[in-house]
Amino acid sequence: MKETQSFSNHSPISTMESDNLEQLVEELKSITPFKDSTSVGDVVLIASEQPRLILYAKVTSIERDPSKKEEWWHIGLTFLTVPLQHVIWTLRTAQMTGGEIFTMGGEKRFFQAVAIGTEPPFPAVGSDARKTGRPKGSLKRIK
Repeated sequence: MKETQSFSNHSPISTMESDNLEQLVEELKSITPFKDSTSVGDVVLIASEQPRLILYAKVTSIERDPSKKEEWWHIGLTFLTVPLQHVIWTLRTAQMTGGEIFTMGGEKRFFQAVAIGTEPPFPAVGSDARKTGRPKGSLKRIK
């Protein structure tokens, strides 16, 4: 049986009170299923030291920065906030895949794609689903 996580007024992330982004990232990595790469369509988790925040964004585009010799990328993002915000960040591969904490405007940032939908679906519950192949409460076609 799969254990579910309950939600309360208390955050499971204790280091959010500290000013140490490295500790926060380690704690996030222990509770979040991250991907090793970043692609268009991915949801990424972004953590910032100042202002202290954690938010999600959707990757809308990734384009190589032709003005640089090294691998720098223009990452189009839509912050999943109210209202939605559209930005473009320029990051190196290690920065856009969670391999490196980086700074923007002198403030530390962390950026990594989250593995969403990688868990198997819950098994059907009850004998009705096993007998008919349909979950309980589903419609049956009658001729």
